[in-house]
Amino acid sequence: MVESGAGVTIAHEGVASQSEAGSGHALSWLMVSGLVYALISAVSVIGTGFKVAAGDQAQQLFQFASNPFVGLMVGIIATALIQSSSTVSSVIVGLVAGGLAVPVAVPMIMGANIGTTVTNTLVSLGHVQHRDEFRRAFAAATVHDFFNLLAVAIFLPLEMIFGLLERSALAVSTLVVGPGSYSMSGMNVMAVLTGPMTGSIEWLAHLLPGVFAGVAMIVIGITLIFVSIRFIGRLLKVLMVGRAKRIMHGAIGRGPWSGILSGTVVTVLVQSSSTTTSLMVPLAGSGAFTLSQIYPFTLGTNVGTTITALLAATAVSGALAAHALEIALVHVLFNVFALVLIFTLPFLRNIPMLGAEWLAALAAQRKLFAAVWVLGVFVVMPGLLILVTSVL
Repeated sequence: MVESGAGVTIAHEGVASQSEAGSGHALSWLMVSGLVYALISAVSVIGTGFKVAAGDQAQQLFQFASNPFVGLMVGIIATALIQSSSTVSSVIVGLVAGGLAVPVAVPMIMGANIGTTVTNTLVSLGHVQHRDEFRRAFAAATVHDFFNLLAVAIFLPLEMIFGLLERSALAVSTLVVGPGSYSMSGMNVMAVLTGPMTGSIEWLAHLLPGVFAGVAMIVIGITLIFVSIRFIGRLLKVLMVGRAKRIMHGAIGRGPWSGILSGTVVTVLVQSSSTTTSLMVPLAGSGAFTLSQIYPFTLGTNVGTTITALLAATAVSGALAAHALEIALVHVLFNVFALVLIFTLPFLRNIPMLGAEWLAALAAQRKLFAAVWVLGVFVVMPGLLILVTSVL
């Protein structure tokens, strides 16, 4: 009888622990929903703040970035500093909503794609004490760098000459929302939902005089985006990382398109390409997966991370709504076009892997090459180009 009572007690404890876990998950999902709401509201706040601060001078304010190479470098540096392309792309969507010209913003989006790859490389440095592990991990990390650099080398000139991404994204955004706004019968659902939060922030900011109110709104909006994305990533890592690992392990090695799809899905699930690559690079370093197996998965993370900017674009209403969606779609189309073009053409597909293997072999022999690569690509080259362009 005692044993039976003990069994009942254990069963009750098991049910209680499951109930607590369920309530904990429900609370976490509620927090994720609140943070997504804050993210969407923040984009609207940045757009309004930019309008207030810049007035009719939006284009002049970003005149320094009208050179597409400078815009590209701004995107690289901004993303490398905060290690989140989702944050940078969401801020860019907000600036476009405030009047920043789409052609100026397109190279910034491309730069964000390059800047986010610094995370892969930093993760690989954890294997630096073991030469073979480091070589494999560094190759798996920098194949992302080489792919995104190759994508920019192809598509930035096409954008400068033909406006390929801008025109394509405009066509899609116009098809989806029309030339004006997201409004349905004069009412925008997202604007109504985010109105209380954005209205409160705007009211508080306007306690400051003139331009300072706009600047305050931009700062608050950027802070909200940064905090929201950071904590969304942390929460989803707890909620989804086990599932993400199962998807990754189940798909990598089953073929390139399976790897691409799993990279996309895992990144959407955890809302952080940094988390996705943090899961992947150590596996490559340990030898569990080869570079050719990791490569497609990495490309999928490029596509998966674009979901955040699309989500951010839903916050924008009015005449600039189509442009906000347009720049978010530029992020999507850039990654999709690059994936299709580079990965389906054998002579292009192998370039990132060859570059990564060559650089990893050098870095494994002399660690200085790893430092030169990181500082050169993500700090020195962008900084020098911006400096030289501003002086000339």
